[in-house]
Parts: sequence; C-alpha cells; structure tokens
Amino acid sequence: MMTLPRFRSLSALLAAAAMVFAVPAAVAQEKPKVIRISYSSAGTGGRPIVGGSVIATAHQQGVLEKEFAKDGIKIQWTFNPGAGPATNEQLANGLADFAHHGDLPIIIGRSTGLRTRILFPYTRFGAAYITGPVDSPARTLEDLKGKRLAVFKGTASQLALGRILKKHGLTERDFKTVSMDGDTLRAAIATKDVDGGFIAPFDLEARGVGKLIYSTGPDPELTSQGVFWVSEEFERKYPDIVQRVVTTLIKVAAWSSDEKNREAQYKLWSNSGTSYYEYQKTFVDVPLKWRLSPLLDEYFVENLKKSIQQAREFKLIRRDVDINGWLAPQYLNTALKELKLEGYWPEFNAAGKPKLAQQ
Repeated sequence: MMTLPRFRSLSALLAAAAMVFAVPAAVAQEKPKVIRISYSSAGTGGRPIVGGSVIATAHQQGVLEKEFAKDGIKIQWTFNPGAGPATNEQLANGLADFAHHGDLPIIIGRSTGLRTRILFPYTRFGAAYITGPVDSPARTLEDLKGKRLAVFKGTASQLALGRILKKHGLTERDFKTVSMDGDTLRAAIATKDVDGGFIAPFDLEARGVGKLIYSTGPDPELTSQGVFWVSEEFERKYPDIVQRVVTTLIKVAAWSSDEKNREAQYKLWSNSGTSYYEYQKTFVDVPLKWRLSPLLDEYFVENLKKSIQQAREFKLIRRDVDINGWLAPQYLNTALKELKLEGYWPEFNAAGKPKLAQQ
C-alpha cells in the first residue's frame, strides 16, 4: 500500500513534469488576438479605402483577414489622413504592429528612437508632379519662385520636393511654402489659394481646375520609396506571424505586378475616391514589375541611404540614421522561395538600372 508521503512526492513530481512539457507548447501556440496595421494615407474625404499600392490591394481583397481567420486573429486597419506623422505617433503609443510608410516619415521615426524593422518596399520609380490652378501663367518650377507652394510636410512628398528643388538650384526658402494634405491642396488649387502644389494633376485637369506645371517622369534619382514595416516588439513576440503576413502580401504583390491585372487593380484603387483615370496616367510610364517591386535590392538600399543623407541635408532630421539591423530580409527571402517567385521581379543596381542578367 502506497504511503501518504510517497503519494504526495509522486504527485509533485508528475505536476512538475507536466509543467516542463507544457511550457514549450504554450510558447509555440502563442498568438496575438489582433494584428494592427497602420496605413499612412486615407481615401478622399478620409474614407478608409486607399489605392496606389500592393498594401491597398491586399486590404481591398481581404487576404490577411482570410489568412488569419482560422486562428481567430482579427486584422485591424487604421487609415491616417495625417499620413506618415500620424503613423509615427501610433507606433510611439504602442498602437501599430505593421505599417505602410513613406521614406521620410520612417526615417524621422527612426531618428527619434522608434523601433521598426523594414520588411519590403512597395513602390519605386513613380513620377512626382507640381500642379497649379488652371489659369496659372507658370510654365516652369522657376516661375513659382516667391509664390505659395504647398506640400504635405513631414511626409515623403516633402523629401521628394527637396530633391526636385535641389536639382534646380532651389530650396523651400525660395517659395512661400505651406503644408497641406491632399484633400486641402486639391481644394486650394481649385479656389486658387495656392500657386502650386505637390500633387498629381490629372483629376484636377479633368475637372477643369488644374494644370501640370512640372513632372519628374520616372527618374530613379528623384523617386520616393515606400516601405512596409513591423515593430521590433511584435517581431520579437511573433516571428512566425510576421512571416505569414509577409508571405501573404508578397503573393498579392505578384498578382499586382502582373500586367494582365493592371485594369482590374485600377478599378479596385478607384474605390478610394481617386479616379481610375488618374491611376492610368500616373502608372503608365513604368512596367508594374518595376513599379511595385518588393525587392530589397541594391537600388532600394542605396536610395534609402541617400534619403537619410538628404533628410539631414534639408534639415528634416537632426541626427543620422544607421541602417544596420534595420532591414529584415529573411522574411521576404523565405516568401520568395516558398511562393517560387525568385527572379520574378528584376533587380536594380544602385543607379536604378536593371541588372544585365535580368533585362
């Protein structure tokens, strides 16, 4: 007959053993209840639908919701009319796990101590435009000197404008520079409250209220890059979830980069309030596999370094930013391998030219 002391000892031993084997299982099964994605833009009038990027397409297709439904994980999207600065504020307050971000605001965030990991880019080689009222006498950028020029400060647009002005021997101080978001700027051009603004002209031209003053074309020296990132805290807790998010989005990027889906994608994006016509005009000059490439190639890395340098030069940040440890290419590389998409997008060299082997 088992004695009471021995029974207690055995029970304690079994309980301890159960705890030892239960801990790894609990860790392996740990999942977030919600994945919070911040988007540094919003549709016309602040509507929670956007266009112009792979991330916008993924949102409208509901692919992340489908991927994580079986886990009971909700996807929470936040669309920010306040653009990149608003997304930085959300991250600083622990309210964003992933985000769509322009190059300047993510650099500003990094320079102030916000901890992110860049997963992949979602845009490159897009033209930039300066648009004025329909009856503006201005024909060149120089014609706007001393006049009211609007740009959404703190966003990628401000850095792109700085590059353009530098190319022409100008700075923001040569203009009466004011900050306006997209909706406000469109209205200001229509009412002639500004002489020019950093915004695409095509919808405004179609309405008979705007005209193109300047365009960069798809110049690799002047283009902006957008990135998709994860917070360091979320990555540390849930690296497997990060991989699933990236793999799901790269699958969408392949669909979005297929020329046969160009028109269908414009229709999706036009739900944002920006017209199908404007997407046609702003995406016409560059193959989708170039424009929507998610590759962390030489061009991306060198352009990011240049953006950091120029942000400091234009006094948009106060301290340098080190990119060491900032990029997390392992998630993209795994996704490309799993989806058999290695070589699907052409790689570009530091100067923004396709590498010869992939032309």
